[in-house]
Amino acid sequence: MRPSQFPVLRQFWYPLIRDVELDAGPVAQRLLGTDLVLWKDETGAPAAALDRCPHRTAKLSKGFVENGVLTCGYHGWSFGRDGKCLRIPQRADPSATGKMGVRAFHAKAYAGHVWVALETPRADIPVFAEDADPAWRRIPEFAENWKCGALRLMENEFDNSHIEFVHRATFGKTHDPTPAENEIEEFADGFVARAVVRAANRAIGTDYTGLASELTTRTTVHRWWVPFLRKLDLEFPNGLRHRIVTATVPVDDTHTRLVQWVYRNDTEENVPAEKALAFDRAVTLEDKALLETVDPDVPLRDFMTAERHMPSDKPGLIMRRMLLELAEAG
Repeated sequence: MRPSQFPVLRQFWYPLIRDVELDAGPVAQRLLGTDLVLWKDETGAPAAALDRCPHRTAKLSKGFVENGVLTCGYHGWSFGRDGKCLRIPQRADPSATGKMGVRAFHAKAYAGHVWVALETPRADIPVFAEDADPAWRRIPEFAENWKCGALRLMENEFDNSHIEFVHRATFGKTHDPTPAENEIEEFADGFVARAVVRAANRAIGTDYTGLASELTTRTTVHRWWVPFLRKLDLEFPNGLRHRIVTATVPVDDTHTRLVQWVYRNDTEENVPAEKALAFDRAVTLEDKALLETVDPDVPLRDFMTAERHMPSDKPGLIMRRMLLELAEAG
């Protein structure tokens, strides 16, 4: 699957950065091969536009923001959140900008992140009830680019058969390679997969969960939304809930932006955020080492025959089928 060949992907919301990153000025990002500039308008809401000034193509992300107006650092042309040019300082009447402008895109802030859609979104961002519930704390984790395909990374999140091998140093190596079986319920926009996964709980895991025993289980409820968004609810025997939201954002055909944060029902005093983050970082780096060696182009139109499969691959095969149906309908 090469995202550039599926225009329908432009009709979805993708988180790109933490919203506080825009406090210091404009930020450059790339989504589905499109170079973007992100900034905050006069109300503090995020805005997004093509990262090219229409005058001499300088990157607008190299400019600056004043009172919510984005100004090109090359010749000072200024733009509003709708992309309209507001000021050309070299003119006798700087406000006489005519139809000058730059293409703007949909942008909004939610769950501590800036989300962008390149075309009119098919649906709104899923609601994460924990975000408005004081019983949960939100811990930002990652927003970084990997050299792999977005679908490869998302399939990996639902793959119970790789845990014993890839995650030997964190929570794998339980000495039983039999993967936990997923119970899957499909919806129009994705599915839920439920399983009870065996897990080791070594030194770093003890800090992360508060559990003392070496072997434990993780009751998992895994929600996937088309095309590349998931929420994993991990429940441990001591009542800890660790809920991970992950977006595998297609930067281009060969690179993916991993954006992730977690919700936890404990407190900073129980488990400091840095310890929870350290465990998830160790796990993701184990994944990254393998995923960056995999062909980023996932077979889609012939997905049942182009690669060999195991029963534990079922979640990924459902993703491929639903994405193919989406592409053909779109």
